Amino acid sequence: MDRLANTVRPYAWGSVTAIPELLGTEPTGEPQAELWMGAHPGAPSRIARPTRGAHGTPAARDAAGAVDRPTDSDPQALRPLRPLSDVIAADPEGELGPAAVKKFGPRLPFLFKVLAAGAPLSLQVHPNLAQAQEGYADEERRGVPVDAPDRNYKDANHKPELICALTGFNGLCGFRVPAESADLLDALAVDSLKPYADLLRAHPEEAALREVLTAVLTADPADMAATVTATAHAAARLAADPATAPTEAAAYAAYAGLAHHFPGDPGVLAAMLLNHVRLQPGEALFLGAGVPHAYLDGLGVEIMANSDNVLRCGLTPKHVDVPELLRVVRFEATDPGVLRPEAAPDGEELYDTPIDEFRLSRYVLAADAAPARLPAGAPQILLCTAGSPRAGDLPLAPGESVFVPADEKTELSGPGTVFRATIAV
Repeated sequence: MDRLANTVRPYAWGSVTAIPELLGTEPTGEPQAELWMGAHPGAPSRIARPTRGAHGTPAARDAAGAVDRPTDSDPQALRPLRPLSDVIAADPEGELGPAAVKKFGPRLPFLFKVLAAGAPLSLQVHPNLAQAQEGYADEERRGVPVDAPDRNYKDANHKPELICALTGFNGLCGFRVPAESADLLDALAVDSLKPYADLLRAHPEEAALREVLTAVLTADPADMAATVTATAHAAARLAADPATAPTEAAAYAAYAGLAHHFPGDPGVLAAMLLNHVRLQPGEALFLGAGVPHAYLDGLGVEIMANSDNVLRCGLTPKHVDVPELLRVVRFEATDPGVLRPEAAPDGEELYDTPIDEFRLSRYVLAADAAPARLPAGAPQILLCTAGSPRAGDLPLAPGESVFVPADEKTELSGPGTVFRATIAV
């Protein structure tokens, strides 16, 4: 088992305080958006693994390592940390297990994060696996540089994801029923919104959503900016009106906030077609392919397939490829489907999803409870989010994490809360 040294990504939308508060460190004054755990090439975690010293030979996965692990006689003597991606590449079956390598190839198939949104993220959607493979191959054939700002597909993988709230967490997820969106737009009493409301009522669901999203994203920029400004004022008024139902008031406040962060952006109107969701701590959302979504504010644990493929709908200065976006979006109304963990007799609380690349669960451990035994056979990352639990012999503080290779059994003991990220094999 290896303690992870992880990278914090300083994206502009990140909270200045949330991740430092979790880690018990002083804020830097700069946004700290995501704490990455895993073997993604963009920011792989780093580890230092003990050798077996004079009592045995190193495991196969250590043989090619450039890092010297601590010996039995000197457990603190560490050389520089080594990227987890390099450790896995040296012995994929030893680290991930034969079943995982057979199913997903010689790489960790998920990326695990702590996400801290101090401002809204872009409104976005992810492709399914076939769309990602086709889009990636096409851009490769056309010679679009992988780091080009107008490139859509960074890899050939899909990117389903799950966000679990650690604090109150606001987001947008999936299309509302078109008639409900029409009612919401009508209540704002902004003349330039009426054509959109009429379209939402005039056509079957898929056609209505496609036509309105297309119209919003291709509208004249000056006209759209004026509409967004008027809409923001109306939304703020309704959010503050005591006569507005609480759930609707929260949604109007969220839309007004988007306009504050992204004045004139057509994504503000696109967002009004989506369900507004507020998660309580411990609740989660699963985002499958083609489902438009955005995270607005809050601290959460996020896990996703190991991909960078994002198609943006707005709320961003980055590239928006409208034709490709319209090809990928699923134009159907969906219930956001708030997930709550399902408890098993052994204390594991599972967030059940239809994805094999990742499996997220939680342990809430009492100080006097029997240790929870974790099975071997698949790679695991264990993240402490509260208390002072132990993973095997390793004490964990909030924000600390460990990597457990597939051939190693371990157990958790309390007190504290630990999230377990692994795969389904």
